[in-house]
Amino acid sequence: MPRNNSILIVILFFIILCVGCSKSYVVKTPIITKDSSLVKGADISWLPQMEATGYKFLNDAGIEQDCFQILKDHGINAIRLRTWVNPSDDRASGHCSKDETVAMAVRARNMGLKVMIDFHYSDSWTDPGQQRKPAAWVGHDFQQLLADVFNYTTEVMTSLKSAGISPQWVQVGNEITNGMIYPEGSINNWSQLVQLANMGYEAVKGISPGTKVILHVDQGNNSSRSRWWFDNATANNAKYDIIGLSYYPYWLDGKPDFSLSIDDLGNNLVDLASRYGKEVMVVEVGGEDTQPQNTFDMLVAVQNKIKTVPGNKGLGVFYWEPEGARSWSNYNLSAWGDDGRPTKALNAFTGN
Repeated sequence: MPRNNSILIVILFFIILCVGCSKSYVVKTPIITKDSSLVKGADISWLPQMEATGYKFLNDAGIEQDCFQILKDHGINAIRLRTWVNPSDDRASGHCSKDETVAMAVRARNMGLKVMIDFHYSDSWTDPGQQRKPAAWVGHDFQQLLADVFNYTTEVMTSLKSAGISPQWVQVGNEITNGMIYPEGSINNWSQLVQLANMGYEAVKGISPGTKVILHVDQGNNSSRSRWWFDNATANNAKYDIIGLSYYPYWLDGKPDFSLSIDDLGNNLVDLASRYGKEVMVVEVGGEDTQPQNTFDMLVAVQNKIKTVPGNKGLGVFYWEPEGARSWSNYNLSAWGDDGRPTKALNAFTGN
């Protein structure tokens, strides 16, 4: 073979080799999509009490493991933590003090998980049916209550900052559909309710300007209820960054089957993002522990609805206490089985 032809063949060989290497590199490079940034969270505020009482968490293989690791292995990338002002030491309805919340936030950070803090502004549970002010705030006039909210929020945020925690999100109030810090902050006086919420907003931003503040209401599938609430909040100059919703098909009157309300949730998410120009998030969701397949399907459907919100304004979803096994908590909407292992429902967060 002539020398010139040999040289030409060698050159062609190296060109083909380089092209092949380039194609191989492209195939192996992960494609970053919106799905990769979807928040897949869990509120696990019961965890310290569960650990203290000796509950053992088992992974899918039946091996005892840190609950944080089990959750992370199932796709969870964010942790939500409630904080109460002066809670009791009751096993199920106490704890969640500032110090306990900070310690849990540090554990989450050390696991590489994002953190949401949920201020209840109470000594125990708050929801649409109960918003009791902390015992230490009883008897305070409205101006003092404004200072109480600001000072307490600042105190918790400062403690988090000192521990190296800058929460990605903070809820100012929990399921405050009917208001918070009764009676002064009820929806019977929207001006006062918004002033109290704005005090929380200002305190959060004063310590951690990059943290996004959430206002949270229940019945995420209920468009008229959501519009009514955020129309009133807007009219009274509420300050917030994200609309947070709860979605529990199990508790919906006449609609325990999620397929009957999931489209309403999706439409409401889109409407709220457009109407108020805000990001939206499902900050509480849960399904029956005895129907893990149904709960799995519901969680997949909720995540898919979040992804359909235009402009990347659908941020993600948080399961409320997936680790709160019924055998310990008597709560029937966890994602943990009697065998100490996560149920199939938790797999909905993996690679979805």
